[in-house]
Amino acid sequence: MELPAVNLKAIILVHWLLTVWGCMNYMFPASYAWGNFSVLAVGIWAIVQRDSLDAIMMFLTGLLLTVLTDIIHISVFYPPNNYLTDEKRFSVGMAIFSLLLKPVSCYLVYRMYRERGGEYTFNIGIARAGHDRSTYEPIDQQDPPPQWPNSSKTAQQPY
Repeated sequence: MELPAVNLKAIILVHWLLTVWGCMNYMFPASYAWGNFSVLAVGIWAIVQRDSLDAIMMFLTGLLLTVLTDIIHISVFYPPNNYLTDEKRFSVGMAIFSLLLKPVSCYLVYRMYRERGGEYTFNIGIARAGHDRSTYEPIDQQDPPPQWPNSSKTAQQPY
């Protein structure tokens, strides 16, 4: 089953709206808002630079990291039942809905990363020795000496 093509603008708009609704009741600390809105700003960068692999990769990484931080924020700052008003229920519900939607968004953003020319493996910039054999030159085997002297080289004249 193939998922339909989703625009990056739609993903950012949905997460922006859910984050605004999640922050609406001042139940979560400022780090919840800063983390989510800064990742959405990187997503806007990915919209502006359509051919940039770095922008879409940083947005994907940020989404993955906010999954972890959202779990921590929701689990630590969830209010007790006697302090749970309707507004707080709505705010927490939107934060939970945003959290549940993020893995789907990560998959869609990863597909966009592949469409832009990204690789399956994630390269973090560490060079591995021994994988590029194109310039390999064995030092234990020497070339055999030529049987005849090279006729293109002329002997130097004595002074």
